[in-house]
Amino acid sequence: MNKIDFRLEKTFGYTTGACAAAGSYSALYFLKNNKKLDFVEILNLKGDSLIIPIKNIEKQGNTAISTVEKFSGEDIDITNGMDIKIKVTLENMDNNCSKSSNVKIIGGTGVGFITKSGLQVKPGKPAINPKPREMIETNLKSLLKDNECVTVKISVPNGDEIAKKTLNPKLGIIGGISILGTTGIVRPMSNDAYKESLAPQIDVALANNFKNLIFVPGNIGTKHAKILLNAEEDQIIEVSNFWDHMLDKAKEKGVKDITVFGHAGKIVKLAGGIFDTHSRVADARNEILCAYTSLATQDVKILQKILQSNTTEDIVEILIEKGILTEVFEKVSKRVVERLSLRWEGINFSCIIIDMEGNILGKYV
Repeated sequence: MNKIDFRLEKTFGYTTGACAAAGSYSALYFLKNNKKLDFVEILNLKGDSLIIPIKNIEKQGNTAISTVEKFSGEDIDITNGMDIKIKVTLENMDNNCSKSSNVKIIGGTGVGFITKSGLQVKPGKPAINPKPREMIETNLKSLLKDNECVTVKISVPNGDEIAKKTLNPKLGIIGGISILGTTGIVRPMSNDAYKESLAPQIDVALANNFKNLIFVPGNIGTKHAKILLNAEEDQIIEVSNFWDHMLDKAKEKGVKDITVFGHAGKIVKLAGGIFDTHSRVADARNEILCAYTSLATQDVKILQKILQSNTTEDIVEILIEKGILTEVFEKVSKRVVERLSLRWEGINFSCIIIDMEGNILGKYV
């Protein structure tokens, strides 16, 4: 069993789920022992010990409210520094408690509400994932007697504003953030959590019976897919830069038909077998477009201009002037389909490449 003391450890952080579990434990401990804890030691579901500081705690009668400040360590996380408030009410089993469990968990202000199928939580429920629920229950039961039960209400004062900057609205999670986390630990500078936040889009699309999914890099693709392809919101999957991860997930979940759609700056990289399209990983747009332009013209000056261009838009202008734009981008689109079909066998791919204004530069369908 590992032990992480977050009062000392500044590399790792703790999840919203761990905040809720720590706050719940401190509130119930205060009710049972009339003692305020400056920190609590809770167990995650792997048996690791997490020591988490408590920002504030107060009580009135059989209710206590604990506040935990979210800490993300060295990870880049929009939830870092926000307050999570946990209100715990202690009662006897013969009062308003469920007979099936002595721990009832509900969502308050700033915790999202599920409206779409396909996620871990069913529509009509607060966005509190199963693992954080289990962690809260496991830690609280160690403090409860057989005839006692608690109601735990989780709130995030500014959760509705923070959620607007996440994927929650697209996933059908309205009104706030999600209470998440499997281990309770946020690993530093890792893309894993962000990748996992993207994958549920596929579940939502499949739950809504979409057969062809439209994979786009981001906002530009989403905007123009709705206009040009008459696509519905839940049919469009934003992959960011993580094409390999999202296509692996798509195959794993049984997706059979995918349209790759988006701005040339990102999609061109797929033709070169680059499946993490972040510029710090690989940026061979000019080289790839130069190679495919060479199949349409042997004009060395044109090829040199393409290699030395600052942006993909500059290259588009060069190709328009030469009169070979469509020819080049149709070859690139075809190669994107060939590359993806080889690696993700069993999925039928098509590709449409656009510019910033949504004009189609080339396609292979």
